[in-house]
Amino acid sequence: MANLGFIGLGVMGKPMAGHLIKAGHKLFLHSRSGVPEDLIRQGGQLMASPKDVAERSEIVITMLPDTRDVEMVLFGNRGIAEGLQSRKDSVCTVIDMSSISPVETQKFAQKIKALGHDYVDAPVSGGDIGAKDATLTIMVGSSAKTFAAVKPLFELMGKTITHVGENGAGQICKVANQILVSITIAAVAEALLFASKAGADPHKVRQALMGGFAASKALEVHGERMLNRHFEPGFRVELHHKDLNIALESASSLGMSLPNTAMVRELFTGCLAHGGAKWDNSAIIKMLEILSNHEIRKPSK
Repeated sequence: MANLGFIGLGVMGKPMAGHLIKAGHKLFLHSRSGVPEDLIRQGGQLMASPKDVAERSEIVITMLPDTRDVEMVLFGNRGIAEGLQSRKDSVCTVIDMSSISPVETQKFAQKIKALGHDYVDAPVSGGDIGAKDATLTIMVGSSAKTFAAVKPLFELMGKTITHVGENGAGQICKVANQILVSITIAAVAEALLFASKAGADPHKVRQALMGGFAASKALEVHGERMLNRHFEPGFRVELHHKDLNIALESASSLGMSLPNTAMVRELFTGCLAHGGAKWDNSAIIKMLEILSNHEIRKPSK
């Protein structure tokens, strides 16, 4: 069993850390929102700063909202890098499981490696359900040797684990994932809204579509949320909006256009303007309902 650090214990990080504790690992925990009491009761140890976590851990995992959050935890005052500098005779592996900029990720990796330690970018897909059920899809950017060493930990948190390539490749894969997921969710919303306004029962339309080529996880999970008006996250609008900003900024740097991604990003921008930062990303349908002057009908009694 290993001494592990885990920083960032929100909707995703808390259950992920819980799986590691249940597997018998010793966890040193830090979160700016506070470490959940149940993780402490399970045996996790509260640390005052990321620096303290890094000083005690063989492997440090971060699960944070944005690129700047990761940068501050890594290189800010009493950050992970300070803790790593005090380690003279042992190598630590830093695993960032956040969804952040691929370009910045490569810079972070270079800085950590310059200190004599290893770096892994391993963003995830699967949302809060995947985190709770340990069925996350994990996309990994690292050396092959480092991936082999940390893969057993990923197997405690996820089901589909892929070594995509060197540092940054995991984040590139996650950007591609967020492009595909966002456009698919928007397509589900448009299809169900069309069915409803045209006079069909959208619940039965969804049922029929789940049996054909249009079937998808988004239609299954997000379609149900749309129809039942359950917009508690899940995956928050503000985070998906952030991810699409990363996608469009990255595309711009590559000199390419992502027109459908830009369209969906603007629908999420509309959600933000209507106070929906904390809504589930399935709430994108609310913006389409406004544009169509029609709300999906609730089930008939």
